Amino acid sequence: MARLERQITVAAVVLPFLGFIVALWLLWGGAVTGLDLAILAVMYALVGFGVTIGFHRLFTHRSFQAKPWLRGTLAILGSMSVQGAVIHWVADHRKHHTFTDEEGDPHSPHTHGAPGWRGVLSGLWHSHMGWLFDGEHSSARRFAPDLRKDPLMRKIDKLFPVWALLGLAIPAVAGFILSGFEPIAALTAFVWAGLVRVFLLHHATWSVNSICHMYGKRPFETDDESRNNWAVALVSLGEGWHHSHHAFPTSARHGLQRRQYDPSYQLIKLFARLGWAWDVKEPKPEQLEAKRVENVRAEQAATPEAEPATQERELVGAGDRS
Repeated sequence: MARLERQITVAAVVLPFLGFIVALWLLWGGAVTGLDLAILAVMYALVGFGVTIGFHRLFTHRSFQAKPWLRGTLAILGSMSVQGAVIHWVADHRKHHTFTDEEGDPHSPHTHGAPGWRGVLSGLWHSHMGWLFDGEHSSARRFAPDLRKDPLMRKIDKLFPVWALLGLAIPAVAGFILSGFEPIAALTAFVWAGLVRVFLLHHATWSVNSICHMYGKRPFETDDESRNNWAVALVSLGEGWHHSHHAFPTSARHGLQRRQYDPSYQLIKLFARLGWAWDVKEPKPEQLEAKRVENVRAEQAATPEAEPATQERELVGAGDRS
């Protein structure tokens, strides 16, 4: 299963890119409609939230609890992103938090580069998508034992190829029906809301791994190279507030400062109001203040003998570094 999953994931890097090239050709020729773009937007949001809310904030960090039907729905939607099956996605990300920007991190730009601009480019390539071709596979037994014990997650994980194909078929069927049963509409919807959507969402997610560990702001004290990047946050539904996430990894809210738009968190709060989710975690104001860089440095200056503050790397359901 792991080998098949990896083959599908690698194929998903190439095929959506080819679809993107075809889409540019269609765009140049005017062969795109408002219906194509509407289906693209809906699929991008649904599948994107499956990754950001489901794969990341719920399953990886358990930043809130949810009803079984919502857990299953989010796991299936996230699987349609074709970024890997749910259990292995979670294992990879928990491993990233265990070894952030150190040896063992699956996709750090700071462990696969060399001095100078070539090293920067090499590190960015590895963290963005090169790590997918390394052939390494994070141990689900070590990093996701809780999901391996969950019958629902095991079943959804096993059916990953089905969800990947379904995520491409739904746009085509929607385009066909909503256009009044026009075959060409099914084809263009498949290209735009299927292949192009996978391409765009892939690179939005991968930009969190690469750009958000190289470029952006660091308002909190952490012992890694994570950054907050507003542009990445915009296309990744709030995931670009990545430094804040590393400072408070179990927080359901990543946009922790004013004017940091985080639609994934807003949707989690809506789920909570509807009674579908509960135990939504986020740091208290005093915790935020205690971890701000200026406050930590002021405290260190006042007490020079104290050890520098470091980030507690919280890894839910996984072992230690040994």
